[in-house]
Amino acid sequence: MADRRAFLGLMALLIGLAWCALWIWDRSPYGRYLGHGQLGDIGAGSLLLPIILYLAGWTLMTVAMMLPTALPLLDIFRPLTTQRRDRSQLLALVIAGYLGVWLGFGIFAHGADWLLHEIVERSSWLEANAWVIGAATLLLAGAFQFSRFKYRCLDKCRAPLSFVTEYWRGRHERRNAFLLGIRHGLFCVGCCWALMLLMFAVGVGNVAWMLVLGAVMAAEKNLPWGRKLSAPMGLALLRWGGMILLNRLVLPG
Repeated sequence: MADRRAFLGLMALLIGLAWCALWIWDRSPYGRYLGHGQLGDIGAGSLLLPIILYLAGWTLMTVAMMLPTALPLLDIFRPLTTQRRDRSQLLALVIAGYLGVWLGFGIFAHGADWLLHEIVERSSWLEANAWVIGAATLLLAGAFQFSRFKYRCLDKCRAPLSFVTEYWRGRHERRNAFLLGIRHGLFCVGCCWALMLLMFAVGVGNVAWMLVLGAVMAAEKNLPWGRKLSAPMGLALLRWGGMILLNRLVLPG
């Protein structure tokens, strides 16, 4: 019991520090650079600084938002290794694998976002109607909330005991611990990627949106009634995107 309290306290400290770092960064003179739209303005002629800032912001965001959703799995995995000397290393490898998948998704999403901005700059129509991208993102995220793929991945995330039993073999422990984190991360990305895309519409470091989306994803994955939240969230996003289309196309005034 004492070990569990120490573990939960350490996780709470890590997650809390990530939130605090983002809050301070957001309110600093450099807060504007948490938004991906401004990253290209940093360090004229150099790509290194924008990339470092983006990766730092995205990593803090995933620790703050997504690590809490993985706590049930980590809490189940931890007792399986309590008798081992390298138990802390194994737990760290699970976390590293999980966050590594989210980092990979962030790099891919940022690359796609950069490509989209390049297309917009070359299209006068898209430049004049940038709202289309925001509306499309909302409609995509809303529609995905009803997909079978979403629920398949969500069900995996909502059954951490079955997940650990299925994927933890107890041999080649370091490799398997890392792979366990990667597999859980893949299913987590599978059920949450569309909601995370909304961060690109509002800015990577928008703390208020992070709180809202993080709470929704944590509830979906961890609360007994969380699965029932997916459809109302999807309807809200579809309505939001539809209202943007209606206001722009039908009610231009």
